[in-house]
Amino acid sequence: MLKEKNLDFCVGSDLLFAPLAGFSDSGARRLSLKYGAGFAFTEMVSAKGLLYGNDNTGSLLYLDKEEVGKVGVQLFGREPDIFAEVVRYPCLSQFSVIDVNMGCPVPKIVKNGEGSFLMTNPNLAKDIVKSIKKSVPNKYVGVKIRLGFDKNNINASEVALACQEGGADYVTVHGRTRDMMYSGDVDINEIAKVAMAVDIPVVGNGDVIDRDSYLKMKEYGGVGYVMIGRGAIGKPYIFSEILQNHYTFDIKSVIIKHINYLNFLPERVVASNMKKQIAFYLKGVKGQKNMKEKVFATSSLEELLMVVNTLSI
Repeated sequence: MLKEKNLDFCVGSDLLFAPLAGFSDSGARRLSLKYGAGFAFTEMVSAKGLLYGNDNTGSLLYLDKEEVGKVGVQLFGREPDIFAEVVRYPCLSQFSVIDVNMGCPVPKIVKNGEGSFLMTNPNLAKDIVKSIKKSVPNKYVGVKIRLGFDKNNINASEVALACQEGGADYVTVHGRTRDMMYSGDVDINEIAKVAMAVDIPVVGNGDVIDRDSYLKMKEYGGVGYVMIGRGAIGKPYIFSEILQNHYTFDIKSVIIKHINYLNFLPERVVASNMKKQIAFYLKGVKGQKNMKEKVFATSSLEELLMVVNTLSI
């Protein structure tokens, strides 16, 4: 008997906010959830970094009380035994969903045999999932993959099936190969092949920027769920737009709210991290170039807030 292709942890909609390095902070996640995302993920966190107590992982794992039960953690690495150990750490106890990154195309990640390099070794991918499920059998475990390492090695279905065999509860498929990075068109037909091949829920990902592209991913990709990444940066309201829910969105007040959501971080970190976020919030706004210059010229959080409050938006 086939498993029901439902994600029990994704509640309220079939939309998920993607794990985006440098962007999926607590503020962005909370805003995405407020605007209709059914679930969200942290930025990717190094399994080895957790093992060795890297100081940078603490802030990445922060959850506001509003996020508990609605946010999963994404880990990256390549050693099954390290995954098996760190998923039992107290710092991950607040996460009921563990997602393994097998799709990051960044050269330094790939060079370490992590991220999308795992697409070249389905057996290792299976062993990683199996080790996590054995270590924390009460948690949901999923993987985020690409279509393959390059155009000559399209093997998403093979990797997805291997992960399913290892015990994966779902798989997210980004419709590009590793060598495409983020350019070129997403191949929805290949995503559909994965959806047909496995018995677990499949989440479609890539270039979903509005309701039309969402409906296309659902229909032609044959997926039950859709993950939005870059399309939500600076536009958390995209979830409401897609769901056709009523919403209000004032850029200035949302930017300030986003900043306030990060009050658990040192002010210098908030100021630095928010500059790139604000650049996306201002995208398409008349006079954005001048406004961005003022934002990036600030040297403190206090100064940044002053500039934001004076912006004509």
